[in-house]
Amino acid sequence: MNKKEILKKLENDEHYYGDFGRQYLSNSDIGTLLNNPLAFKKPSKPSSAFLVGGYFHTCILEPDKLKKYKIVESSSRNTKMYKEMSGGELCLLQHEVDGIELMTDKMLNNEVCRDLIRGTDNKVKIDYEVPGVGKVNDYVWKGKADIVNHAEKLVVDLKTTADIQKFKWSASKYNYDSQAYIYRKLFGYDMIFIVIDKTTHQIGIFDCSPEFYASGKDKVDRAEKAYELFYQSEGFDPKQYFISKTL
Repeated sequence: MNKKEILKKLENDEHYYGDFGRQYLSNSDIGTLLNNPLAFKKPSKPSSAFLVGGYFHTCILEPDKLKKYKIVESSSRNTKMYKEMSGGELCLLQHEVDGIELMTDKMLNNEVCRDLIRGTDNKVKIDYEVPGVGKVNDYVWKGKADIVNHAEKLVVDLKTTADIQKFKWSASKYNYDSQAYIYRKLFGYDMIFIVIDKTTHQIGIFDCSPEFYASGKDKVDRAEKAYELFYQSEGFDPKQYFISKTL
């Protein structure tokens, strides 16, 4: 397949997150390769936080796809009603949906955010959920940009946070620095994060410093070394791996 055909296939989430997409490294692999390489590419358990984040992104980027989410009018996931209606599937709660819709309104009612997300007029070229694939350092990586704003030459990523005052630290904890480095390589634009606090609904717009990109590059470098050692080195026995540190 040529690159155009690969990108077309990666537009479909089933392929992006499925077996086809797993042949490429992605930012979601960074934490595993750096902290527990033996768990690389093992499926993660569904979480309510991931589901809520997905619904928020869909509200803003692809509202026509909201019908794919199942919503239960229950106070929690421990109630009899939820267990009966969910059928064992992880579902959204109605109060979560109400909160997400309020955050969506807050973000899109902010003129600066709206212009970055929607563009200033119909002539501005804005693309959503854009897949990218290409060589970063020594290996081929994939990514899917929330928003590519060609007028501003920016990749725009949407985030929710429990405390916007601590976003600078959580950005490093959750490897947004390596995401910024990878995406700048894949899409050729600098990256900014539009962040909303889930409690206060305060909005923040965070651009990336040279130090932030450098921190991301360092993580990518180390992740590639771990990948090469564990999965590309002939004769390497992962069972013999252990962590060695001095206390």
